[in-house]
Amino acid sequence: MKYLCLICAETVMEQMTDEAAAKHFDEYTEFTQAIRNSGHYLSCNRLLPANAAITLRVRGGKVSITDGPFAETKEQLGGYYLIEADDLNEAIQVAARIPGAKLGCVEIRPVAEDPKTLEALGLVN
Repeated sequence: MKYLCLICAETVMEQMTDEAAAKHFDEYTEFTQAIRNSGHYLSCNRLLPANAAITLRVRGGKVSITDGPFAETKEQLGGYYLIEADDLNEAIQVAARIPGAKLGCVEIRPVAEDPKTLEALGLVN
């Protein structure tokens, strides 16, 4: 089953000293290689800070765009891993090793790929 691990942290690499950012990047490199070797890795990306984002809405056929994310929060989405795991417990074990979990949190969401997945999660009858 696929799980999306959304990494949210208050401290982002752009706010770290060069030395701390390099160490943090090395931790991510090691983690990524480890989950590639274990077969859990599907995809990942680091995101630019929220001030580089826009929020788009369509209401009544009209598009509105605002700068940044809609909700202001200390912890902002900084990146993600898409992983393969047998179940939620295994996904938690993998996500607990994501370096960003030490600085913020990792939200784990199952990816609804098909009706069987939704049924397994109890989301459909």
